[in-house]
Amino acid sequence: MRGMVEINPVLVEVERSGFVESRHRGSAAGLDASGALAVRLGAPDEPIFPRSANKPMQAVAMLRSGLELDGQELALAAGSHSGEDFHVEGAEKILAGAGLSAEALRCPEAWPLDRSVAIDAARGGGGRSRLRMNCSGKHAAMLATCVAAGWPTEGYLDAAHPLQAAVRAAVEDLTGERPAATGVDGCGAPLFAVSVTGVARAFRALVLAAPGTAERRVADAMRAHPHWTSGTGREERRLMDAVPGLLVKCGAEGVDAFALADGRAGAVKIDDGAMRARTPVTVALLRALGGHTGGGTDAAVLDELATVPVHGGDRQVGAIRPAPGVFAVSPPAGA
Repeated sequence: MRGMVEINPVLVEVERSGFVESRHRGSAAGLDASGALAVRLGAPDEPIFPRSANKPMQAVAMLRSGLELDGQELALAAGSHSGEDFHVEGAEKILAGAGLSAEALRCPEAWPLDRSVAIDAARGGGGRSRLRMNCSGKHAAMLATCVAAGWPTEGYLDAAHPLQAAVRAAVEDLTGERPAATGVDGCGAPLFAVSVTGVARAFRALVLAAPGTAERRVADAMRAHPHWTSGTGREERRLMDAVPGLLVKCGAEGVDAFALADGRAGAVKIDDGAMRARTPVTVALLRALGGHTGGGTDAAVLDELATVPVHGGDRQVGAIRPAPGVFAVSPPAGA
């Protein structure tokens, strides 16, 4: 792991009334269309837990193992949904197709990620549930994969289960790395530590794969149905709508990963796990790679997502934004 003497740079500043009151350090890697490292900030070769940025890789493993999903349901299987009604119905549909019910899910009960959906659920007498948990689509697909492959559904989250062995193999294949550590994600599934650069490499592999392959099917489903991978009002959905051909997936603890259709790709890890810092860095990295210049791009949406407002009372008095000059970088030597 990273030594005490190696400190990642400040990527994001929180400015209030002209005064910088907080800073977020992190690492980032950006690959050009050839796959060469074009942007390197901090130590992107150090292992991290990508958290839910792993989900597209997990979905690839499931398709390779015999899962038959496409379209909205495949996007849901690769996503971290907001717990909206259509997300719940999609997870139920995946389970029903495998002859299963929500009782088979082993993700924890949770409130919907979307605050307004959670409030509506509470007002309606509802509470936490496994189906509303943001990973229920992935867990439903994992169970359906077990049925398709003839594997037991019991213990499907155990690291030694054939499903999780297939996931590990897919992660190694797509990132080009052997995981440095194995942990347990918030949803209970095994989690593999790889580098920020490896995550960017994996997303590049998804968009460049041949049509009809497991990798490309995942990328195409997510890009065609971004509200199924996140939610109606989520930042990832807005980014994919704003930039044609863009694939984006976030992860907890300040992780983001993306790829453009031509193979330019990037990944970000915020050291302190602050999710508020994630999207401004992602937009800055996307722009550093030239991903904002394509036809059909909605520049106004990128401008809006490039900063997060800081309020004092009922007015904006500052912003959370990339640190000045940090993304004005030259390609690494030899890139």
